[in-house]
Amino acid sequence: MQASDFNPFSPTVRANPYPYYEVLRETAPVYWNEQLRVHLVSRFEDVLFVTKSPALFSSKRSLVREEQYAAAETVAPVLVGTLRRGSMLTADPPIHTRLRNLVSRAFTPRRVADMEPFIRRLSRELISQLPESGEFDLMKELAEPLPIIVIAEMLGVEPARRLDFKRWSDDTVASTTVLLNGGDPALVEPGIREMRDYLEGVIAARRKEPRDDLISALLENGEKEGVLTAETVVDFCRLLLVAGNETTTNLLGNGMRALLSNPEQLERLTAEPALIPNAVEEMLRYDSPVQAVSRYVLQDVEIAGTRIPAGSNVMTLLGSANRDPRKYTDPERFDVTRNAQGMVSFGHGIHFCLGAPLARLEAKVALEELLEPGRRFSFAPGQRERVEITNHFSIRGPKALRLRAEATGPVRATA
Repeated sequence: MQASDFNPFSPTVRANPYPYYEVLRETAPVYWNEQLRVHLVSRFEDVLFVTKSPALFSSKRSLVREEQYAAAETVAPVLVGTLRRGSMLTADPPIHTRLRNLVSRAFTPRRVADMEPFIRRLSRELISQLPESGEFDLMKELAEPLPIIVIAEMLGVEPARRLDFKRWSDDTVASTTVLLNGGDPALVEPGIREMRDYLEGVIAARRKEPRDDLISALLENGEKEGVLTAETVVDFCRLLLVAGNETTTNLLGNGMRALLSNPEQLERLTAEPALIPNAVEEMLRYDSPVQAVSRYVLQDVEIAGTRIPAGSNVMTLLGSANRDPRKYTDPERFDVTRNAQGMVSFGHGIHFCLGAPLARLEAKVALEELLEPGRRFSFAPGQRERVEITNHFSIRGPKALRLRAEATGPVRATA
């Protein structure tokens, strides 16, 4: 295996990118990928340097080239307009600073913490519908609906639309890959358009009749300061629906897969549920839901002895940084007692994920409820050997995770 074997669109690489990351870290820590036309940065300290240096590395530019946008615009104008406009994730200071401060006052730690009783009731309800004995798909039955319903509750939109939210989220996540990989943008355009129209309708309704929800809080704070437009609110709500869905969904999928692949760790966690918050951190480190983020180089810079000229794109490989032996001892080992402090799964610096506390809370509560006495879980036959991974170059998680439940005692009734 060599650095040139790393192709982020390859099903083989997506199935297990970590051996490729090891080769990159040790032989080409800054590697030019011709297919994406981007410098891949794979070591922990170098990833940290890029993500904490917004004066050198801009978030504005996309990996999608202008000719790719132009080719897609006639069949997918809403998609192209959305990607070109970007969101808070693709803003630089001072615009990012103003938006982040405003959004942080609406999306507060208190608002997140207040969601715990709702998240626990919802987790118990979803888990109570799992078979006491038999097979089920963890993604479909728990990992996907849980975060969608939670973020819908926070935004104040109808949880009954969760299948639409999931479809819109999938189309949004796929959109960049479609443009980069020569797919048909017309296939995802309807979902992007439907999400925009739906959110515009909700925002218009909140302007007339505010409620105690996140959209109303955003509108109130934003209009007082003259910072937020309706379009900006749509973009942020889209970001929350997608990021809130994808991060927690894939954290739970990847985390349960890691636990079941390491039964001694599952046994330890079941015996010591107080370790669950720490285990969530290790799950994030070991198999990050977000594997990479890109930046645009504003001025000539040198990383790991490689000169990168201004005007280039770099991609920080978060999943590789999290397994860098320069940072973590024995990083390929999954250990629920490990101190995973410093892992970069939620990014770093000014763009550190605003929803990280919510994702951590959802995963903690869901695992506490799922690993209650009364059931034992294992992979369904054939599932461990063949897990199909999401078709995206930077988002990682199982499309399905079929498990087998076995009753070991009375299962607690839903509260």
